[in-house]
Amino acid sequence: MSTIFAVSSGRPPAAIAVLRISGPAAFVAGTALAGTLPPPRTAALRTLRHDGVTLDQALVLSFPGPNTATGEDLVELHLHGGRAVVAAVEAALAVQPDLRAAEAGEFTRRALANGRIDLIQAQGIADLLEAETEQQRRMAMDSTDGVVSRSVAEWMAELSRIGALIEATIDFDDEDDVEAVDIRRIDEDSATLASRLDAVLTRPPVERYRDGIRVVLVGPPNAGKSSLLNALIGREAAIVSPIAGTTRDRVEAQVVRRGRVYTLIDTAGLREETDDPIERIGIQRARTALATADIVLDLTGSEVSERAIRIHAQADRRGAAPHDAIATSVKDDRSIEQLWREIETRGDGILGGGEGPVFHVEQRRAIAAARDAIAASIAYDDLLLRAEEVRTASRALAGLLGVDATEAMLDALFARFCVGK
Repeated sequence: MSTIFAVSSGRPPAAIAVLRISGPAAFVAGTALAGTLPPPRTAALRTLRHDGVTLDQALVLSFPGPNTATGEDLVELHLHGGRAVVAAVEAALAVQPDLRAAEAGEFTRRALANGRIDLIQAQGIADLLEAETEQQRRMAMDSTDGVVSRSVAEWMAELSRIGALIEATIDFDDEDDVEAVDIRRIDEDSATLASRLDAVLTRPPVERYRDGIRVVLVGPPNAGKSSLLNALIGREAAIVSPIAGTTRDRVEAQVVRRGRVYTLIDTAGLREETDDPIERIGIQRARTALATADIVLDLTGSEVSERAIRIHAQADRRGAAPHDAIATSVKDDRSIEQLWREIETRGDGILGGGEGPVFHVEQRRAIAAARDAIAASIAYDDLLLRAEEVRTASRALAGLLGVDATEAMLDALFARFCVGK
């Protein structure tokens, strides 16, 4: 395997640039630049030179494999983070035998190949790089730290135990009373595990936490939707005008509240008839947005969706609100905060707090396949068929950890990484 190098600390310029070298020739490459390497896991200042030219003064560290981030010999050069410095050191490394620049995600891919992490942890690193909210960061860290992997390992261990019971029952099925006792226990344990997997599948996928809650404002023209949207996000995103039909198309704006993403969508005013073809398109798009909303802020005065929060907008001008509506005024910050509290309460019901292991859509398919196989095993009287269903479930869960991961799955995952990770 070739030796690779890349900056792992972000794109220059910066105060410091950490350049990693990983592979069988890492120590040779580091020595060629630094003269000598410090003792393992000890930082030391070295002058880096190439062809007699001084490139930089850097902190140098060496990490012998396999107990490294990649499972290989690893050298880190902590350079001054100017573009010219980094480019000069990279050029000096590129001309050394068996060295090449790393591809996107290649350090993490080698860590996976060398058993330093599993596939769920690799997915967690990708999620961590893309995390934009505190909730997303916490869920990604659960994957990266192995919390999610340990849950899968526990399920696999339980399946192994159930499989062992089935095999033991097959071996001793000619002895009195053994089969009846073991089948009852197998059924109970299998049903319990299937129930645990069902509970995981009731939680939203990771993608839902990334996309957040879609909040759509609907109402007739001049109902105050655009003003309310601006007040909710705290900036001027939608044009506000006393002219009816100002909003012709959807206006989307994202806001993060208490670690959760909300996408607020202002829509064209709803009315039955209009001679304006552009406004007609806007109304159709408003109805489409309404159909895909998680929460609807309903300014129509009539129930438009079971997901609606009824709003009595412009309360400073329109008087008291009906008993089932929230009175809001862009001139009253307390009313806007009250509305946010209601939105967040609804959001809790939709997404929850992200407690417990949370999985991507593709990972959930594997869990569902395992759950279905376990449920199928309970239905069989034939112990050999039961054993095969348990093996099917085990293979599905093993795939989550990368045991049966295909190259196509890996390529799709590591394409999300930056160079140097």
